[in-house]
Amino acid sequence: FRIYWDNAYSIHHLYEEEEDQETILEILDECRKAGNPDIVYKFISTSKVTFPGSGIAAIAASRLNLADIEAYMSVQTIGHDKLNQLRHVRFFGNFENMKEHMMRHAAILRPKFELIESALDREIGDLEIGTWTKPKGGYFISFDSLDGCAKKIVAKAAEGGVRLTDAGATFPYGKDPRDRNIRIAPSYPTEKDLRKAADVFILAVKLVSVNKYLRDFENADQ
Repeated sequence: FRIYWDNAYSIHHLYEEEEDQETILEILDECRKAGNPDIVYKFISTSKVTFPGSGIAAIAASRLNLADIEAYMSVQTIGHDKLNQLRHVRFFGNFENMKEHMMRHAAILRPKFELIESALDREIGDLEIGTWTKPKGGYFISFDSLDGCAKKIVAKAAEGGVRLTDAGATFPYGKDPRDRNIRIAPSYPTEKDLRKAADVFILAVKLVSVNKYLRDFENADQ
């Protein structure tokens, strides 16, 4: 048994102050403390730091695992893209500059996240037809609808011109047993387009939720 730990958003904070940032469990240390240092491999890349799909990647693991990986990689590749590595080193220089760079990302992303969160709070916050995360980092808001509604909400939003990530995309093979999870990615649209998209999404949530309650009432009467 092995754990492959995707540490994709370790420095992708939306807020600059440390008290407004969240950190996750340092799994390598915890596995070491538990006496099982070889169980985990941790991965990270600069894909969402510098060039999407063209950054550089890194792996952290126990000494034994790293030695094993090096043995395999020595025959898998002649050499890594050293020019790309050099570009990253020259651009950032040190880790502090990398964190400063990520705050520039945050300045663009933060208003978009807050726009979506504000619209959801205002329009459906008291309706008990959905819950959602208010992340302090990363690129996604996780929205949970009423059970059995996620796919219909995504389809209804598409009818209004808003393309969402497929319902259940965060689950293995995209199979959400409760059909309720939708991953909202507000990073790409402009704030103007995002406001319109939020309106369409919220309307889709309301319509699908009302229809679910009506069906439930009809079934209860039968």
